[in-house]
Amino acid sequence: MVNSGKTLDLSLIRHPILDKHSSGGVGDKVTLVLAPLVAACGGVFGKMSGRGLGHTGGTLDKLESIAGFRVQLSQGDFIRQLERIGVAVVSQSERIVPADKILYALRDVTATVDERGLIAASIMAKKVASGTSAVALDIKVGGGAFMRTIEDARELGGCAWPSVTPTAVR
Repeated sequence: MVNSGKTLDLSLIRHPILDKHSSGGVGDKVTLVLAPLVAACGGVFGKMSGRGLGHTGGTLDKLESIAGFRVQLSQGDFIRQLERIGVAVVSQSERIVPADKILYALRDVTATVDERGLIAASIMAKKVASGTSAVALDIKVGGGAFMRTIEDARELGGCAWPSVTPTAVR
Protein backbone atom coordinates (compact mmCIF):
# COMPACT_ATOMS: atom_id res chain seq x y z
CA MET A 1 0.00 0.00 0.00
CA VAL A 2 2.89 2.37 0.74
CA ASN A 3 4.10 2.05 -2.85
CA SER A 4 0.66 2.91 -4.25
CA GLY A 5 1.55 6.60 -3.98
CA LYS A 6 4.14 9.10 -2.86
CA THR A 7 5.99 9.15 0.46
CA LEU A 8 7.09 12.11 2.57
CA ASP A 9 10.76 12.82 3.14
CA LEU A 10 10.92 14.59 6.49
CA SER A 11 14.72 14.44 6.83
CA LEU A 12 14.79 18.26 6.75
CA ILE A 13 13.35 18.20 10.25
CA ARG A 14 16.22 17.43 12.57
CA HIS A 15 14.11 15.62 15.15
CA PRO A 16 12.28 12.30 15.12
CA ILE A 17 8.68 12.62 13.96
CA LEU A 18 6.45 11.21 16.68
CA ASP A 19 2.90 10.00 16.19
CA LYS A 20 0.14 7.97 17.78
CA HIS A 21 -2.66 6.08 16.21
CA SER A 22 -5.89 4.93 17.75
CA SER A 23 -7.66 1.75 16.75
CA GLY A 24 -10.86 3.79 17.10
CA GLY A 25 -13.72 4.05 19.50
CA VAL A 26 -16.48 6.32 20.66
CA GLY A 27 -15.14 9.35 22.48
CA ASP A 28 -11.51 8.98 21.36
CA LYS A 29 -9.83 12.34 21.97
CA VAL A 30 -6.23 11.33 22.80
CA THR A 31 -4.66 13.13 19.81
CA LEU A 32 -6.33 16.41 20.79
CA VAL A 33 -4.40 16.34 24.08
CA LEU A 34 -1.24 14.40 23.17
CA ALA A 35 -0.20 16.37 20.05
CA PRO A 36 0.21 19.79 21.73
CA LEU A 37 1.65 18.13 24.84
CA VAL A 38 4.44 16.46 22.82
CA ALA A 39 5.18 19.75 21.02
CA ALA A 40 5.19 21.69 24.33
CA CYS A 41 7.82 19.25 25.63
CA GLY A 42 10.07 19.89 22.62
CA GLY A 43 9.04 16.90 20.50
CA VAL A 44 7.76 16.98 16.94
CA PHE A 45 4.32 15.45 16.46
CA GLY A 46 3.31 14.91 12.85
CA LYS A 47 0.12 12.97 12.22
CA MET A 48 -1.67 11.90 9.08
CA SER A 49 -5.12 11.01 10.27
CA GLY A 50 -8.20 9.38 8.81
CA ARG A 51 -11.92 9.83 9.11
CA GLY A 52 -14.16 7.95 11.48
CA LEU A 53 -15.34 4.50 10.47
CA GLY A 54 -18.62 2.91 11.38
CA HIS A 55 -20.03 4.40 14.56
CA THR A 56 -16.96 6.43 15.55
CA GLY A 57 -15.97 9.99 14.83
CA GLY A 58 -12.36 10.27 13.70
CA THR A 59 -9.80 12.84 14.80
CA LEU A 60 -10.27 14.81 11.57
CA ASP A 61 -14.02 14.90 12.09
CA LYS A 62 -13.45 16.40 15.55
CA LEU A 63 -10.83 18.91 14.40
CA GLU A 64 -12.95 20.12 11.48
CA SER A 65 -15.66 21.08 13.96
CA ILE A 66 -13.29 23.85 15.14
CA ALA A 67 -13.91 26.99 13.08
CA GLY A 68 -10.91 27.79 10.88
CA PHE A 69 -8.98 24.57 11.60
CA ARG A 70 -7.41 23.28 8.39
CA VAL A 71 -6.69 19.57 7.95
CA GLN A 72 -5.72 19.88 4.27
CA LEU A 73 -2.10 21.07 4.08
CA SER A 74 0.39 20.81 1.23
CA GLN A 75 3.57 18.86 1.93
CA GLY A 76 5.47 22.14 2.19
CA ASP A 77 2.97 23.62 4.65
CA PHE A 78 3.03 20.39 6.68
CA ILE A 79 6.83 20.54 6.99
CA ARG A 80 6.88 24.29 7.75
CA GLN A 81 4.27 23.84 10.48
CA LEU A 82 6.27 20.98 12.03
CA GLU A 83 9.40 23.13 12.00
CA ARG A 84 7.62 26.24 13.33
CA ILE A 85 5.39 24.89 16.10
CA GLY A 86 6.28 21.18 16.38
CA VAL A 87 2.82 19.82 15.64
CA ALA A 88 0.69 19.14 12.56
CA VAL A 89 -2.36 16.93 12.22
CA VAL A 90 -3.48 16.59 8.62
CA SER A 91 -5.84 14.52 6.51
CA GLN A 92 -4.62 11.78 4.30
CA SER A 93 -3.44 13.18 0.98
CA GLU A 94 -4.80 11.91 -2.33
CA ARG A 95 -1.19 11.17 -3.31
CA ILE A 96 0.00 9.37 -0.17
CA VAL A 97 -1.18 5.76 0.22
CA PRO A 98 -4.13 6.09 -2.18
CA ALA A 99 -4.75 2.33 -1.91
CA ASP A 100 -5.47 2.78 1.80
CA LYS A 101 -8.06 5.45 1.13
CA ILE A 102 -9.88 3.06 -1.20
CA LEU A 103 -9.69 0.17 1.29
CA TYR A 104 -10.77 2.50 4.12
CA ALA A 105 -13.97 3.37 2.26
CA LEU A 106 -14.60 -0.27 1.36
CA ARG A 107 -14.19 -1.38 4.98
CA ASP A 108 -16.93 1.01 5.99
CA VAL A 109 -19.48 -0.52 3.58
CA THR A 110 -18.45 -4.20 3.72
CA ALA A 111 -18.67 -4.83 7.48
CA THR A 112 -14.88 -5.24 7.77
CA VAL A 113 -14.19 -2.13 9.87
CA ASP A 114 -13.00 -4.29 12.79
CA GLU A 115 -10.84 -6.69 10.72
CA ARG A 116 -7.51 -6.65 12.60
CA GLY A 117 -5.27 -7.27 9.58
CA LEU A 118 -6.86 -4.43 7.63
CA ILE A 119 -6.62 -2.09 10.64
CA ALA A 120 -2.91 -2.88 11.12
CA ALA A 121 -2.13 -2.53 7.40
CA SER A 122 -3.93 0.81 7.23
CA ILE A 123 -2.14 2.19 10.28
CA MET A 124 1.33 1.09 9.26
CA ALA A 125 1.02 2.14 5.59
CA LYS A 126 0.14 5.71 6.59
CA LYS A 127 2.90 5.88 9.20
CA VAL A 128 5.62 4.54 6.88
CA ALA A 129 4.56 6.77 3.97
CA SER A 130 4.29 9.89 6.12
CA GLY A 131 7.84 9.68 7.48
CA THR A 132 6.97 8.78 11.06
CA SER A 133 9.95 7.81 13.26
CA ALA A 134 8.05 6.41 16.24
CA VAL A 135 4.41 5.49 16.82
CA ALA A 136 2.42 4.86 19.96
CA LEU A 137 -0.50 2.56 19.22
CA ASP A 138 -3.56 3.46 21.29
CA ILE A 139 -5.76 0.36 21.23
CA LYS A 140 -9.27 1.01 22.50
CA VAL A 141 -11.15 -1.87 24.13
CA GLY A 142 -14.81 -2.27 25.07
CA GLY A 143 -18.38 -1.84 23.88
CA GLY A 144 -17.74 1.46 22.08
CA ALA A 145 -14.54 0.26 20.38
CA PHE A 146 -13.77 -1.99 17.42
CA MET A 147 -11.80 -4.31 19.71
CA ARG A 148 -14.35 -5.73 22.13
CA THR A 149 -11.96 -7.74 24.35
CA ILE A 150 -8.42 -7.48 25.70
CA GLU A 151 -7.55 -10.58 23.67
CA ASP A 152 -8.71 -8.86 20.46
CA ALA A 153 -6.64 -5.79 21.37
CA ARG A 154 -3.53 -7.88 22.03
CA GLU A 155 -3.99 -9.62 18.69
CA LEU A 156 -4.31 -6.25 16.91
CA GLY A 157 -1.14 -5.05 18.66
CA GLY A 158 0.62 -8.18 17.46
CA CYS A 159 -0.56 -7.58 13.86
CA ALA A 160 0.92 -4.09 13.86
CA TRP A 161 4.10 -4.92 15.77
CA PRO A 162 4.62 -8.70 16.09
CA SER A 163 7.50 -8.26 18.56
CA VAL A 164 5.50 -6.12 20.98
CA THR A 165 3.00 -7.37 23.54
CA PRO A 166 0.50 -4.63 24.39
CA THR A 167 -0.72 -4.28 27.94
CA ALA A 168 -4.15 -3.27 29.09
CA VAL A 169 -4.67 -0.05 31.01
CA ARG A 170 -7.72 0.09 33.27
